Amino acid sequence: MELTLLGTGAPTGLPRPACPCAACAVALGADARAATALLVDGALLLDLTPGAAFAAARAGHSLGQVAQVLLSHPHDGPAVEVPAGLPQPGRVPDGRELALLTGHRVRAVAMDAPGTGYAVTGPDGQRLLYLPPGGAPAGLEEGSGDVYDMVLADVVGRPDALAKLRAVGAVGPTTDVVAVHLDHDVPPGAELRRRLAAAGARAVPDGTTLAVGAYGEVPDVPRRTLVLGGARSGKSLEAERRLESFPDVLYVATGGTRGGDTEWASRVSAHRERRPGSWRTVETCDLVPLLAEDGAPLLIDCLSLWLTDAMDAVGAWDDAEWAGGGERALRERVRELTEAVRATTRTVVAVSNEVGSGIVPATASGRRYRDELGRLNAAFAERCEHVLLVVAGQALALRG
Repeated sequence: MELTLLGTGAPTGLPRPACPCAACAVALGADARAATALLVDGALLLDLTPGAAFAAARAGHSLGQVAQVLLSHPHDGPAVEVPAGLPQPGRVPDGRELALLTGHRVRAVAMDAPGTGYAVTGPDGQRLLYLPPGGAPAGLEEGSGDVYDMVLADVVGRPDALAKLRAVGAVGPTTDVVAVHLDHDVPPGAELRRRLAAAGARAVPDGTTLAVGAYGEVPDVPRRTLVLGGARSGKSLEAERRLESFPDVLYVATGGTRGGDTEWASRVSAHRERRPGSWRTVETCDLVPLLAEDGAPLLIDCLSLWLTDAMDAVGAWDDAEWAGGGERALRERVRELTEAVRATTRTVVAVSNEVGSGIVPATASGRRYRDELGRLNAAFAERCEHVLLVVAGQALALRG
């Protein structure tokens, strides 16, 4: 089954008409995207958009053999003109299946937002799933046996849709996930590719033709990632973003509750409200056993608080205890942690503070903590495939 993406952008396209934002200003060349529309084997058109016939011609195709046009979502604005020779667009009722004379079968998938998803099975048995903008499948059941060769979805706007599909086994390790409906809230160029790769997805330019089931280079989600940053840099948000398309993430909070500290409680509450409801939370600094277990991805926030707990445990704040064995004990704890990271089979995203670039602390204990955190970050980063530094909300790739 062959699929041509006549457009890969949001319903209004990218850049948006008359939009002055920075994202639209740089959406040029390959980063400019018409509204998403898919041409399947020249016979099925999913979503009719302005200029579809010209887009098909630019991609080396004709709409002359299209036997069915299906719409996936309500179209705002003036009606789109139907090119001569094309059948009138329609929608398949949720749960119903449409059989085409070409051998394609199209099943309508119910969504949790206005719109219809389409599961298409080709004459060769290859299967693709196309989801409308801003929507995720509703009523999915685990073990249904529906494993797709390709999924086209609003990965950036609705990462939870991908998480739901993974949770029921509809998206597997070899599923080619292609991001569509890309709008001006996504970063351009390399940053978009990096963010999608972290979700096991990719984006392609308008006019690209893909063979469903033939893509052999599904992005490998990095097993170990360290996200560094200063205070309020956006490092925790970046870490959460890297896992929001995966189900059953275990959020490991190393800071505890700090009873009576209202400012800390406010920070914890803000983090909890931002996380997907399907994630679980555990409050612990005992990271080695979690890393040794098989299971869902871990998000550790953060290593700097883990270090505080470890330094408390070895008496690092007292010079005599530090010299009398505390330093050796801390080194051993860090070694055990980094070796556990090296050996883990789980996907891990860890957050840590970068404190070595500011003012030198005025106290000996402050300088000791700064130095030990720098050593911990360096040792942890050495075990990771990806290392990011977040500055002013912008993620800079240091490794990977």
